[in-house]
Amino acid sequence: MEFKKGNGWKCCFDSETGLYTAQIGGGPNQDLYEITKEIYDHVDDKDVKWPTRLISEGRHLFMAVNDRCGPPYTVVLDSDYKKLCPWAETTITGTLWDDDMTDAAVEVLGSEKDNREQRRKKRAERK
Repeated sequence: MEFKKGNGWKCCFDSETGLYTAQIGGGPNQDLYEITKEIYDHVDDKDVKWPTRLISEGRHLFMAVNDRCGPPYTVVLDSDYKKLCPWAETTITGTLWDDDMTDAAVEVLGSEKDNREQRRKKRAERK
């Protein structure tokens, strides 16, 4: 595995799977993404002012939130996140959203549209 790191982010290229993944934050506040080769290649360019913004253009896989805006919670957007990001140290923070709530959020939120196809497939398998 090949890594790139910066302040508040880490990206990985797994040559065995050909996947590019990334983490923003860490500990109780973190997000995991599947990213493109283009994002990976440019995330540490000197002219990229906000690498985390670039990373967040990828497909969101996992989100753990523990801040002062409400009770802590975790959303698993892709149940295969551990296979996709075996290098990431994730923490389930507070309440784990159930599949129905996560499915509903993915259907409604435009920011999660990249997860709709895989969530719909998983929902069909559950039924």
